Amino acid sequence: MSEQTTKSRETQASASIRSGRGEAVIIAGGGTGGHIFPAIAIANALKEQSPGIDLLFVGAKGKMEMEKVPQAGYPIEGIDIAGFNRSSLIKNISLPFKLLKSFLQVRGILQRFRPDAVIGVGGYSSFPVLRYAQAKGIPTFIHESNSFAGKSNRLLGRKAVKVFVAGEGMGKFFPPEKILVTGNPVRGNIVHSVIGRTEAIHSFGLDPATITVLSTGGSLGAKGINEAIAEHIDEFEQKGIQLIWQTGKPYAATAKILCAGKKNVWTGDFITKMENAFAAADIVISRSGAMSIAELCVVKKPVVFVPFPFAAEEHQTVNARHLVERNAAWMIKDSEAREKLVSAVIGLAKDKDKQNELKENIGRLAITNADSVIAASVLGFLNKR
Repeated sequence: MSEQTTKSRETQASASIRSGRGEAVIIAGGGTGGHIFPAIAIANALKEQSPGIDLLFVGAKGKMEMEKVPQAGYPIEGIDIAGFNRSSLIKNISLPFKLLKSFLQVRGILQRFRPDAVIGVGGYSSFPVLRYAQAKGIPTFIHESNSFAGKSNRLLGRKAVKVFVAGEGMGKFFPPEKILVTGNPVRGNIVHSVIGRTEAIHSFGLDPATITVLSTGGSLGAKGINEAIAEHIDEFEQKGIQLIWQTGKPYAATAKILCAGKKNVWTGDFITKMENAFAAADIVISRSGAMSIAELCVVKKPVVFVPFPFAAEEHQTVNARHLVERNAAWMIKDSEAREKLVSAVIGLAKDKDKQNELKENIGRLAITNADSVIAASVLGFLNKR
């Protein structure tokens, strides 16, 4: 065994040992940036309000939280858990065994760390952690980011101390007396960004004098959006528009080939500094996950949403429609993206009045202190015990 491997295992083992200095809180969940980045924002707010707090993340082995959380400076423990595979039922055969194994792993983590509270932020890794904590009488808190609550959160919400939600109308999913409307936490580097458009565009090697479109399908990419852009990639240059195209890993190689030699396009699988991408963009193409929407409200950008068509209970469509009804965004169905998306974006790029109208309306929906409100609620509860 190498010295590096030994050190890595020792670090992981010590991560779940409570220091005993103050409160101890576990934050569970992940799977996508939409869960991970808000979780980190909540952790930062907890640290700011209670510097002596012990924090431990629990996520799914092999998922992006195992990389992003340590990069943010927090320890994380991975458990062996997977979600239900809707596209291939045979792949779910091992799911009960993984769930049982994850509960055993969670038991060990909680026995070592002895948390005063557990916060679930969504993603299938949050379920066994909160379920076990509730069985042991440990206070639990839930953050439900979407306008339609998932089945796991609905089940866990019955025994939670508080359920933090993005907006009104969630009483049909959770006990009304447990609900606190906070909005969705947005990354601090986006909320407090001061980078200007010119500097931001230069960071992508593009021209500040040219209208710029940002296409982002989230941390994992968006097949429908990528295919629509690929089919009409030449039209951007023909119309004098440049493109920042975040593809996700599955489509990255294809996009690189398509964009070879195109000086008006930057493409990559992931954008580390999203504050730069938002600052550079005049118009945004995006999925309509709750966290993407929260960020776009804060940065006040005209956006064309293409909801993920297979989201549970079509919650991405519900999310996007909420803004469309307020004249704060446009929406195009994933099934119609190839035919309509690029032409709609080009049309919007030429209509400055409509851009300004969308910017003003989406900006009215921005919430910038959700992380602080959530942290204060959790710490307030712990301080009263």
